[in-house]
Amino acid sequence: MAVAGFAVSLLMTSFGAQAASGDFMQTGKLTSQPIGHYEFCKREAKECGITSRDTRALQLNHSNWQRIVEINLSVNERIKPMTDMEIYGVEEYWAYPTTVGDCEDYVLLKQRELQKAGIPITDLLITVVRKPDGEGHAVLTVRTDRGDFVLDNLTDEVMRWNETDYTYLKRQAANDTGRWVTIEGPDNLLVGSVR
Repeated sequence: MAVAGFAVSLLMTSFGAQAASGDFMQTGKLTSQPIGHYEFCKREAKECGITSRDTRALQLNHSNWQRIVEINLSVNERIKPMTDMEIYGVEEYWAYPTTVGDCEDYVLLKQRELQKAGIPITDLLITVVRKPDGEGHAVLTVRTDRGDFVLDNLTDEVMRWNETDYTYLKRQAANDTGRWVTIEGPDNLLVGSVR
C-alpha cells in the first residue's frame, strides 16, 4: 500500500489549491445507454433505478481519498483481465467479477465497493471512453469538489479525467443510475492515457 500512501500525500499537498474548471466534466443531453449496461439493468434492476435530487459532488478529504485509492488498487490486483468472449462466449456482458473480468466489470465492482465504503452512488459514475487506439473502454468517474477523477483497470494511479489520453463519450447521469448523458468539451476533449 506504499502506492496508496504516496498518492494520498501527493493529493493532500494540493488540497489548498482550487480545482480549475477543466477539472470537472461538462455533461450534455441524455443519450443512449450502452447495450451491456441495459442488459445488466434487466438482470440487476435495483442497481439501475437509483435516483437522487442531491447531485452535489463529494467533498474530498483524506479519508475519502484513501478509500478511493485503496479500492482502486485492491480491485485491480484481485481481478484478472479477460474479455467477455473469453469468459461468457459473448461480445458484451456486464457483471460483478469475482476473479476475472473486462473493463466494465472492474468498474461495476469498484462502484459497488466504494458505495459500501460510504461514497454516494451519485458520485460514482460509469463512463465510456475511447482509447487512443480507437478501442472502446470503460472507467469509473468519481465526482468530487476538487474535480472529476478516473479509476481505471489499466493503471493503479487515480488520475484527474483531463490527465488521461482518452476521448470521453458518455457517462451515467449523476441523478439517475439508469440514464446516461453526453460529455461535452472542446472537440470532445481528447485527454490522457495510461498503458
